[in-house]
Amino acid sequence: MPVGEFRSEQARDRFFTVYDDLVDRLWPSSSVDADVVTSFGTTRVHRLGSGGQTPFVLLPGSGGPSLMWHAYVDQFATARPVIAIDPVGEPGPSVQTRAIDNGDEWSRWLGEVLAALDVDRAHLVATSYGGWIALRHALRSPDAVASLALLDPGGFGEVSPKFLAWVIACGLASFAPRPVRHALARPLRNLALRDDDAMPLVKATFGFRRKHIMPTPLTDDELARITAPTLLLVGGHSQLYDAAETVATVTARMPRVIAEIIPEASHDLVLRNPGELAARIVTFAAEAPATRG
Repeated sequence: MPVGEFRSEQARDRFFTVYDDLVDRLWPSSSVDADVVTSFGTTRVHRLGSGGQTPFVLLPGSGGPSLMWHAYVDQFATARPVIAIDPVGEPGPSVQTRAIDNGDEWSRWLGEVLAALDVDRAHLVATSYGGWIALRHALRSPDAVASLALLDPGGFGEVSPKFLAWVIACGLASFAPRPVRHALARPLRNLALRDDDAMPLVKATFGFRRKHIMPTPLTDDELARITAPTLLLVGGHSQLYDAAETVATVTARMPRVIAEIIPEASHDLVLRNPGELAARIVTFAAEAPATRG
């Protein structure tokens, strides 16, 4: 399988012109960035906060860099160290050199990144495709995961034609004039369409060829083997899943899960009330050690 890459140098330049501007305006200046060499390419990481506590490790959804966590990182960093990771094969500063063919290889990639940073245990916070990576890592390396906080993650069902159609529709809507784009945010249930900062970056990502595999659903047996304390929040209008069915299945199978539906949200859950969600994740991580067997 080919690796993800920009379509041309011009496409890369267009992306980073927008990306660098947003980093300057939205990302904390205290962030310390580094590049980590792995078997699958060079991975950019952004470190914030201080102290010796088990860190938060943030994984974004597909098509976007870790900049998507900008509304969360200050609050997270007041509680414990934060490591925001730009996955290889996604538009952003990481560079993929080898294809990732399955969930175990995603876990291996993440394990190599964290080992290079001397992190042997982490609280994983993830959404969408990043949520599937987090689940695969919790399955393959359970001792490395202190807790999981998953916001409408992949991994609990097949990626449906409905979801893919929604992604395409939102992509087309991102090119609409601002008033039209804002109006479409409601019927498409995507708050990103009202984010005037993010839209230029979203459009610039179309200059990137993403080659990742689709997330494969975890089996009932695999769900039962994930022992990390898990906070799962699913959008009531999630385009990925039937929310009630997913929460019922996960609650029945995973031994240490709190699974809830956020009624007003869809797959855009990570964009809704980030201050409240960040506070909840901070509290959950602080209480997670007490829930371990």
